[in-house]
Amino acid sequence: MISIPPIYLPLLFITGAAAGLIDSIAGGGGLITVPVLLGLGLPPQAALGTNKLQGSFGSFSAMVHFVQAGTVKLSDAALGAAWTAAGAVLGTYTVRQLDPGFLKKGIPFLLLAILCYTIFTPKLGAEEVRPRFPRGLFYAVAGLALGFYDGFLGPGTGSFWVVALMLGLGFDMRKGTGYTKAVSYTHLDVYKRQAVGARVGARLVIKKGTRLVRPVFICSVLAVTAKLFWDNYLQ
Repeated sequence: MISIPPIYLPLLFITGAAAGLIDSIAGGGGLITVPVLLGLGLPPQAALGTNKLQGSFGSFSAMVHFVQAGTVKLSDAALGAAWTAAGAVLGTYTVRQLDPGFLKKGIPFLLLAILCYTIFTPKLGAEEVRPRFPRGLFYAVAGLALGFYDGFLGPGTGSFWVVALMLGLGFDMRKGTGYTKAVSYTHLDVYKRQAVGARVGARLVIKKGTRLVRPVFICSVLAVTAKLFWDNYLQ
C-alpha cells in the first residue's frame, strides 16, 4: 500500500481544485490529476482509479450547482443518465473481454474532428436551437453509445457529450455543459478538493456562458487530443 506524505496534501488540494475547475467547464481535468498522482509514486492503475473517483465528486458538485441555478432539470436528464449507466456497465464488461487497443488508435482522430468542427463553426452552441431528435430517442442512442465508450475506454467522453447535446437536442454550450454532468454522473462518491473547484467552475459557466465555455472547451479538447496522439503514435 502506497502512503503519500502529509507534506504533499496542499499540492493535492490545489491539483484537485484546478482539475475540478477545468473539468466542470469543459472536461479534461484528468490531464492535471493523473500526472501529479503518477509523480507522487502511485502505480498507473491506482492513479487512474483515483482520478475516476475524485472526478465523480467534482461532477456531482458541478451538477448540484447547475440544478440549483436552474440550468439543468434532473427530470429531463434522468432518462439520459439511465441509458448512460446501462452503456457504462456494458462497456466495463466488454473491456474485460476485449483489448481496447484497436479503439485507442481512432479516438484521437474523432476528437480532432470535433476540435476542427467547433473552431470552424463559431455559432455552434452560441444559442439554443430546435432539437433535431426526440429526447427519448437521443438519450437512448447517445446514452448507450457514450456510456459504453466511457466504460470501455473513456478519454474525451465529456467533450463527446457536449457536442452531442448541442447537435442532437439543440442546447447551447452552457446548457450542454450542465447536462453533460447530469447524464454522465451515475455514482455517488465525494472528494472535497475536487468539489471545490467544480463548484467554482459551474458558477463561472452560469455567469459567463458560451464566451467562457467555448475557448476552454477548445483548449481542453486540444490538450486531450494531443495527449492521445502522443500516447498512441508519437511516444
